[in-house]
Amino acid sequence: MEKRVIIAVVLSFVVLYAYQAMFVPRPPAPKPKAAQGELAKGSAAPGAGQSAAPAGGPGGAAAATAEVSPAAAPQPAAAIEVADTEARDFVIDTDAVHAVFTNRGAALKSWRLNRYKDQGGRPVDLVPQTLANAPKPFEIETGNATTDARANAALFRVDGGGATRDEQKGTHQLRFEYREAGGLSVRKQFTIDPKTYTVHAAISVEMGGSPANVSVVMGPSPGDIETSEASRYIMGARANVYRGGKIERHDAASLLKQPVLEGPFRWAGVDDHYFLSAVLAGAGNVRVEYRPQTTQNAAGQAQHTFVGYTVNLPGQAVDATFFLGPKAFNLLKSIDAELVRAIDYGMFAWLVVPLLGALNWVNGYIGNYGWSIIVLTFLINVAIFPLRHKSVVSMKKMQELKPEIDAIQKRYGNLKATDPARQKMNQEVMEVYKKAGANPASGCVPMLLTMPILFAFYSMLAYSIELRGAPFALWIKDLSVYDPFYVAPILTGITMLVQQKMTPQTSTDPVQQKMFMLMPVIFTVMFLWAPSGLNIYWLVNNVLAIAQQYFTNKLIGPARVPRPAAERRVAKKSNGSV
Repeated sequence: MEKRVIIAVVLSFVVLYAYQAMFVPRPPAPKPKAAQGELAKGSAAPGAGQSAAPAGGPGGAAAATAEVSPAAAPQPAAAIEVADTEARDFVIDTDAVHAVFTNRGAALKSWRLNRYKDQGGRPVDLVPQTLANAPKPFEIETGNATTDARANAALFRVDGGGATRDEQKGTHQLRFEYREAGGLSVRKQFTIDPKTYTVHAAISVEMGGSPANVSVVMGPSPGDIETSEASRYIMGARANVYRGGKIERHDAASLLKQPVLEGPFRWAGVDDHYFLSAVLAGAGNVRVEYRPQTTQNAAGQAQHTFVGYTVNLPGQAVDATFFLGPKAFNLLKSIDAELVRAIDYGMFAWLVVPLLGALNWVNGYIGNYGWSIIVLTFLINVAIFPLRHKSVVSMKKMQELKPEIDAIQKRYGNLKATDPARQKMNQEVMEVYKKAGANPASGCVPMLLTMPILFAFYSMLAYSIELRGAPFALWIKDLSVYDPFYVAPILTGITMLVQQKMTPQTSTDPVQQKMFMLMPVIFTVMFLWAPSGLNIYWLVNNVLAIAQQYFTNKLIGPARVPRPAAERRVAKKSNGSV
């Protein structure tokens, strides 16, 4: 039974490690300095070097600046009736979001999350600034390339000169309009809710007075935010849709083969490891076209993969809510209960969710996620103490019975596994267990019951944005990435070795003993690049298990290993007894 447990545990972690190695995209090589310089030059802050224009919106919540048009817009086919004379930016700046809309095409130019920083310490921008000529979110497609080019290059007029604010709801509103005499007419209205990172878009297009079927272009995904972190645990950009109670995920390679997905999607979009861009489609048939794009560095090597998407909703006009924000569990749940499935917690999501709730609850008192992990680990160990105690007691009892079981197995050792006489051996073994009141499964089952907790902790610490950028102490500055000095995984391996030495040995098989000694080495290698938060959990868990093992060993005393019955009979005869 013990051998099966070891094999099950090792295989479980091998499968987990293999999944990460084969299916989670590896990060690209660091950017060459020349390429970095080009990207930096192309990603200047919106409005830099531009002349000022009158601000709009109350209380300075919105502002407008004029910009120099990089290229002249295509000449329209008809005279312009409603438009602006120059390009302007409209800024909505709050504690949560710094949004920049442009009247050129009435699109989103920048969407910075002020509470989340990138590797350089700057607010994360979900509209990539490093892609030249990339479409901007909320541009449109009508199926007519000429019309689309005019609409997306036109200078829209903004009602009221800027954004208006609803003080009661805390939302901001922008209304754009462009109209040609007897021709193209486009209206866009955006209601921005910074608290929920949502934009409600109402878009209508008319051609010659007749409504046109319009699709919304959401531009490229935030593909370059996390991939500079050299870790196999960071997931790249991919598409995901939700229909029929199930989440479907598609990486960039599969989207190149099948770029169009269609169906009754409750929501659809793209995400990376921690951030999501999605349309909350509601009901009806939705068509989504994905457009993967991979950039290259100066050496011609793949650098970042972006996934843009264009969504066509039921009806000719667009009236839907778009989410562009962090994959924070409570936030997603407040928007749509099923949107939380965008977080890839895997098969142990049922356990991850209460663990995350417990961790956040503890952190509400402590204020440090590293110490919160330690406290939660202690509480979990208190809860599973009876299981571990029972497991050790059972292993001690099995250790005492081992010589007698070995003697029985030795008597039948020459028989083949298919020999009916081996059934008698099994009966004798079970009789020994029955007389001693031992259950061979009672030692491994409690240990296996704790394994889901480990896997759930892994998913929680690896995919919860709450841990992203959360510091612990000393050299551990981010619990979501690996320990830069590998101290935690090495200590974890050492504590596993100590724990192994203290565990009652129920087998004299040298192969099993080697497997036992090899496991700490395997786990140490596997944990080298695991999130440091997971290493802290596993290290503290091992230390507490060692303390419990010591306590249990002291409580029940050393194993009393009797000699097999056959040896006792030989000893009696040698003493002259019958």
